[in-house]
Amino acid sequence: MNRSRAVAPDGVEFRDLNGNGELDPYEDPRLSPEERVADLVPRLSLEEKAGLLFHSMIGVGEPGAHDEPAGFSPSTPRELVIGKLLSHFNVSALPSVRDTVRWHNALQELAEETPHGIPITLSTDPRHAFSENAGASIAAGDLSQWPEPLGLAAIGDIDLVRRFADIARQEYVALGIRAALHPQVDLATEPRWARQMQTFGQDAATASAFVNAYLEGFQGPRVGPGSVACTTKHFPGGGPLKDGGDSHFVYGHDQVYPGGRFEEHLAPFRAAIAAGTSAMMPAYGKPIDLELDGEPIEEVAFSFNRRIITRLLREELGFDGVIVTDWGLITDVEIMGLPFPARAWGVEDLTPLDRMERIFEAGADQFGGEERTDLVLDLVTSGRVPESRIDEAVRRLLLVKFELGLFDDPYLDEDEAERIVGSAQFREAGHRAQGESVTVLKNGALPDGAPVLPLRPGLRVYLEGVASEAVGDWGTVVSDPAGADVALVRLAAPFEPRNDYFLEAMFHQGSLDFPAEVVDHVRSLAAVVPVVVDVTLDRPAILADIDEAATGLVATYGASDAALLEALSGRIAPRGRLPFELPRSMVAVEASRPDVPSDTVDPLYRYGHGLTL
Repeated sequence: MNRSRAVAPDGVEFRDLNGNGELDPYEDPRLSPEERVADLVPRLSLEEKAGLLFHSMIGVGEPGAHDEPAGFSPSTPRELVIGKLLSHFNVSALPSVRDTVRWHNALQELAEETPHGIPITLSTDPRHAFSENAGASIAAGDLSQWPEPLGLAAIGDIDLVRRFADIARQEYVALGIRAALHPQVDLATEPRWARQMQTFGQDAATASAFVNAYLEGFQGPRVGPGSVACTTKHFPGGGPLKDGGDSHFVYGHDQVYPGGRFEEHLAPFRAAIAAGTSAMMPAYGKPIDLELDGEPIEEVAFSFNRRIITRLLREELGFDGVIVTDWGLITDVEIMGLPFPARAWGVEDLTPLDRMERIFEAGADQFGGEERTDLVLDLVTSGRVPESRIDEAVRRLLLVKFELGLFDDPYLDEDEAERIVGSAQFREAGHRAQGESVTVLKNGALPDGAPVLPLRPGLRVYLEGVASEAVGDWGTVVSDPAGADVALVRLAAPFEPRNDYFLEAMFHQGSLDFPAEVVDHVRSLAAVVPVVVDVTLDRPAILADIDEAATGLVATYGASDAALLEALSGRIAPRGRLPFELPRSMVAVEASRPDVPSDTVDPLYRYGHGLTL
């Protein structure tokens, strides 16, 4: 049944969301979002309210195939939307633009079968760059492709950040994605930490300025029908993790401040609140030996921590938007044969029911990556959590749906989506930004005394890790380095492979040292021909040995081979500057303080370094 459109006796067109043929106040587009929320909340059953409190994953399948399993969840879309009454979903892999739109529209039609026709809100992790990680980011696919946020920080252009966010907003809206599980404004102060690629680097002032521009581009002056509602994360800053272990996993949950820089990590979140971020997501980590205003902070994960969520975020900072937990704080699961325990750090011994009660007490509104509506019903019917507490969260969540205009028209136009998503203009803007983000660290001399960069036209070039098609008409590709004028080698920053937990293999952690065989290979190549090395930095790397061997050294943060070649040959002017320092050794990294930027002794290249060609 499609109840989308009806006409009231006074001629007002409206969506008859409860199918009674009357224009009820929450269906009236002339009323304010606040008025419509006030009318709708008392109409909802406890089951409907419980469904709103969960933000789960959903797989994008065939349009209308509502009885097939939905991605990581064993539940089908029908079970999630009709059975559990969920209406917030995070999507990862997408098919073609047209198929995505058809699937989205079919899902919204399914939502009309619920008692009050509450529309679906689709969200996503960052998906405009190169990283492919089901727990953090998705590669661009059909969307325009840009450098990672770390690359935007390297460029350092606030207007470009605003333009990127506006383009991303248009593409998201065309696909029906109306909530962004970003920006990520954690400070990249622990060189080993795995989540740096989606940050704006180590500097609090830069992250604060950029989050303002980012939110302007995605949300506008305030959240409205053309907006994408943003979730700023991970409050109060998730970067300073002991030994750089990622807090998705049991060994990475301790968040430490030996340098006393808590306020510095908090600064970008203050800026996000001032800029009107729609939502906040607390960090996974648990604070160790942290005091605020002379008061020791309980050593439990931030989403369970009332001092951080209610007293700091709500009361002291005045944030009244949605607080959604990071994914999977309630239920221990096994996925694809690998364990994935709940990130209930500090309260691991509590039952799922007790964990949920603690999160309500702390002050969060919504549970990321969970579907446990049964626990909400148990907590309320047993009297452990008053329904008024549920209503408080429901009001915030519904307000965003009304502000976005989803109750009035959630449907998409296939042709319009294909015109907008990945348009030539947007792709060109992303390509140019990729090239501009290239950071020239070293520009040594060729045998004739000329600098190796920019690469002169007509050179014979030997390639490793670079597609020959990217060279185009600029030079001639040769298969033997002995016959080349220059060699171009692309490397990824090193990491230690791990695969003991679900998703762990996707997070690059551990030592920043390159394997000896990689260094030896660069040295042997450099003995034959001048070498230019590019290293894709998703976090810092120890480059001292490679720097010594290479004639030219550059860093990228998400750039195609073509964009890199255009930057190195001067067709696009590279203007990147390091968004974090590059340590000289792992000894220096291990001696540094995780919460302090630029804290390694005698770094190879300092924060902000970059040469102009």
